[in-house]
Order: sequence, then C-alpha cells, then structure tokens
Amino acid sequence: MQDEEASASNWLKETQKGYVRIATLILLSRKPYHGYEVMKEIKDKTGGFWKPTAGALYPVLRDLEESGYVQGEWDAKTGRRRKTYRITESGRTVLSRALAKEKQLATTMRNLFEEYMKDVLEVNTQPNSPLNIPLPLSDLLLETDEIEEDMIKRLQEQREHIQVMIKQLQKNLRTINKKLDG
Repeated sequence: MQDEEASASNWLKETQKGYVRIATLILLSRKPYHGYEVMKEIKDKTGGFWKPTAGALYPVLRDLEESGYVQGEWDAKTGRRRKTYRITESGRTVLSRALAKEKQLATTMRNLFEEYMKDVLEVNTQPNSPLNIPLPLSDLLLETDEIEEDMIKRLQEQREHIQVMIKQLQKNLRTINKKLDG
C-alpha cells in the first residue's frame, strides 16, 4: 500500500513540474513578479495544495528567459539581488497556444475520470449533469478577478457535489456487500 501511495505522489509531482511553466507565464501575463512571488502566488491560488520550490521554479524561469518568453531585470533599488520577470510578446503567444492544448488535455482527462466513475465505480449521474471534477490548474490561476467569496462559494459547491458522490458510492458499496454476503 505504501508503494502505491508513493507512486501516486510521484505522479502528481511530475504533473506539477509540467505545469510550472504555464502557471508562471499565466501569472507574469498579469504583472511582473520576482521568483519568490511566483511561488507564493501559486501556493495561494491553489489553497496551499501546490507549493513549488525554488529548485523547481528558478530553472524554469531561466529556461523561459533563454527561450525569450520572459525577460528578467535585476532590481537595483532595494540593494538586494532580486530579479523581476516580465512576459514577452513571444511568451504571450506560447502561453495562448499552451493553454489551448492544456484545455484539450483537461477535457480529455475529465472525460476519462467521468467514464471511470460511471463504468468502474458505478457512480450514477443525472443526464446532462457532468460530475464536478476539479478544474485544471490554469483555470484557477486565470481567474484574476476572483475574490475570496467566490473561492469559498466554489469550494462549497465542490463539497456538495463530493458529498452526493460519496452517498452514491456508499449506496453502491452496500449493494456490493449484500451481493457478496448473500
């Protein structure tokens, strides 16, 4: 059981590594940031679920800068060596294309999750009512006008959907247990 948990955790870390570039460009498309601010924003926007490290972010910033997608500028005002990063036009173009592809991937994965929940877990849903599978990271980060109330409302809605799904799973479990015991 521990091996499976470690594998699942490693898979999630690999997925997050792939999202660092997109998340960074999304944030920099709104305003310039220092690397630490990018890490903090990602952590804040994901409710602490994702906490990128300096070791994960700074190589990405360096690569984005070398590729011409961001431009870094050393801050001489503070006396500290901090680099402020800005997205370039080329960065905006690649971000737009990456988000389109990410949206396709997220839709495909959402459909696979729904299929798994219906076919394997036998979770029944109402017709024309998709399961509330969490949005891709880019959707969370793109909501620039989102205020705390909206986030709380979305979390409450997700909780309600999960509670409905749990009740359905419990019902399915009772049915399976009766078949196995009977």
